[in-house]
Amino acid sequence: MPDFSDCVALVTGGGAGIGRATAAELAARGASVSILDIDPSGAPEGVRGIVADLRDSDSVNRAVRSVAESAGRLDVLVNNAGVSHVGGIEDGDLDEWHALLDINLLGYVRATRAALPYLRRSPHAAIVNVASCSAASGIPRRALYSASKGAIASMTLSLAADLISEGIRVNAVNPGTVDTPFMDDLAARTDDPTAARAAFHARQPTGHMVDPSEVAAAIAYLAHPSNRSAVGSVLTIDGGLERLRTTPAATPVEEPSR
Repeated sequence: MPDFSDCVALVTGGGAGIGRATAAELAARGASVSILDIDPSGAPEGVRGIVADLRDSDSVNRAVRSVAESAGRLDVLVNNAGVSHVGGIEDGDLDEWHALLDINLLGYVRATRAALPYLRRSPHAAIVNVASCSAASGIPRRALYSASKGAIASMTLSLAADLISEGIRVNAVNPGTVDTPFMDDLAARTDDPTAARAAFHARQPTGHMVDPSEVAAAIAYLAHPSNRSAVGSVLTIDGGLERLRTTPAATPVEEPSR
C-alpha cells in the first residue's frame, strides 16, 4: 500500500459518499486528512472535520488556511463536493442553474484558489477533481449536471497545463453510478426499494454499482507522489457504463450519474 505519511490532504464534501471514502483511504495510508463540508459530522475516524460552505469564498479561505497552517503544509487537494440535478435544457429556472454551478464548478474554483499558495510550497503537490462519466457521455436529462461536470473535466486539463511547471499535478476521476447513501434514498422513494437497488446494479455492465472505495483508490493513485507522470489524466471508474452499453439504461427512478 503506497505510503502517504508525509502528506497533508484536504477533501471537500468529505462527510459522505466518495468524499468520505477518499478521506478514509488517504488516512489509512498515513496521510493527515481534513474534510470540508456543510455537515462534517460524517468525517471518518482520525479525520478532522471542518464546517465550510463552498459557495462562500471567505468560508473556504478560512477553512483551507486553518488546515494548512495547523499542519504546517498542504500537499493534496481533492475537489469532490457537489450536488445533483435531473432535467433537460428547459427544466429549472436560471437561478437554479446558477445555484448548482456555484457549488459544482465555482466551489472547485474557490477551493483550488485557496489551496494554491500552500500547494506551491509542497515538493509533491497534487489536485484531484471528481467529475463524472456524464462529462464524457451523453446521458438523457442531465443537461445541467453534465454541463457542470464537463466543465470540471475540461478545467482539469487547463489547470494541469498551467500548474505542472510549478510542480503541481492536476488530474480527475470520472465515476459512474456509485453506491452511496444517496442511491439508498432514491430507492427508498420507490414502491419496491429492493427492486430499485437491483435495477441500479443491473444497469452496470459489471452487474454492480461502483463502490465508493474503488473511486477513492483511484484518487489515491492519482494523488500519490510516486505517480509523477500522472498529469492531466481523467480516469474513468464507472463499471463500463460509458463505453459498454450492454445493459438497459432504464431504472425505476431518475438518478444522477454520480
